[in-house]
Amino acid sequence: MNKLVQHFFLLFLIMFGSNRLVGQKDTILPYELYDEKLVLYTDLGFNSAPSSITYPFKSDVEKLKLRNNYNALLGLGFSYKWLSFRFSLAVPGASRAKSRYGTSNYFNFGFDFSLKRFFFDVDLQGNQGYAFKNAYKWNDSLNKLKPNIIREDINTFSFSLNTWHFFNDHFKMQPFRGSTGAYTKDIQSFYLKYTFNVYSIYSNEKSIIPYQLIDSTNSKTSATSVGAVDLGVLPGFAYVKRFNDFQIGAMGGFGVVVQSKFYKYDNSFRNFIGLAPRYDLKLIAGYNKPKYYVMLVTDFDNKSFRFNDLIFRQTYYSMRLVGGIRLGIDRDKIKLRRIKIFGQEL
Repeated sequence: MNKLVQHFFLLFLIMFGSNRLVGQKDTILPYELYDEKLVLYTDLGFNSAPSSITYPFKSDVEKLKLRNNYNALLGLGFSYKWLSFRFSLAVPGASRAKSRYGTSNYFNFGFDFSLKRFFFDVDLQGNQGYAFKNAYKWNDSLNKLKPNIIREDINTFSFSLNTWHFFNDHFKMQPFRGSTGAYTKDIQSFYLKYTFNVYSIYSNEKSIIPYQLIDSTNSKTSATSVGAVDLGVLPGFAYVKRFNDFQIGAMGGFGVVVQSKFYKYDNSFRNFIGLAPRYDLKLIAGYNKPKYYVMLVTDFDNKSFRFNDLIFRQTYYSMRLVGGIRLGIDRDKIKLRRIKIFGQEL
C-alpha cells in the first residue's frame, strides 16, 4: 500500500507540472456547444457487474467468480443546457442460459450537470441474481453439465457521485460525450476526478459465500453483507481525436480512496478504515453532426475492499450505442402563454 500511495503522488506531481503544456490559452474555441438545443436520444446496449471473492478457501480454490445474467438494455434520455437525464429498461430475454445462470434483475438511474469548470455525474444501480461460476470444481453435487451454483438471493448495489475538474479550460465533458457538443479539433487535458461511492454485496437469506467454503475460524467468510463507503481523488488524462465528422475520445484515471468498509454476519456488525486503489476508463467514438449524432460509449469502473486475506472485487462495465437528434428552440417564438380559467390568468 505504501508503494501505491507513492505512485499516486508521483502521478499527481507529473500531472500538475504538465498542466502548462496542455492547458495553454487559445483564442479559438476547439468545440461547438449545442446547449441551446433540446437533445433527445436513445441507446441500446448492456451493463454487466461481475464480482469475485479471493481467499485461501482450499489448496486448489482461491477465487470465486460471480456472474449475473444480464439483459440488453434500452435507454431513453434528454439533455438541455446544463442538465442531462437518462433511465433504462431491460429488454426481455437473457444473454446466458437460465439453467446455468438463473435470472438477474437490473435497475439504473442517473443524471449529470455542469457548473463552471466542473462536471457532476450521479449514478445509482443495482443487480439481483448471480451464479457462482464453475462451482463443480469444489461442489461434488455439480458437474460440467450443471457447473454453477445459482444464487438469485445475492444482490449488488452501487451509488456514485463524481466530479471532474479539467486543467485545460477548453476541455469540456459535453463535447467529449457528444450529446450537447462536439469538438472541432484534437484536444487533451489532465484532470482530477473527485469521487464518492457507496457499494455493497449482500444476501437477505444466507451467507454470501457457499457453506461448503466457509472457514469456521474466520467470521468474515460467513458474512451476509459486505460493503464500503469511500471518498477520494483520481488524477487522470483525457484525449480527443477529431477528423472530419468522426470523433474518438478516451479518459482514464487512477488514484487512492479513503475507505470505510464493513461486514455483517448473524447479529454482528464490524467496521474498518483503510485505503484502497481505484481506477476507471471511458471510451467514446462515433459520428457527430450539428443535427444528430451516433456514438459508441463504453465505461469501466473497478471497486474493491479487503479484510486481510479476504478480498471482494466489484466491476461495472457497459457498452451502449447511442443515437440522438438536436431540436432547435426559437426563444422568440416560444413564449409562456396565459391561460384563462374562470376569468383568472395563470
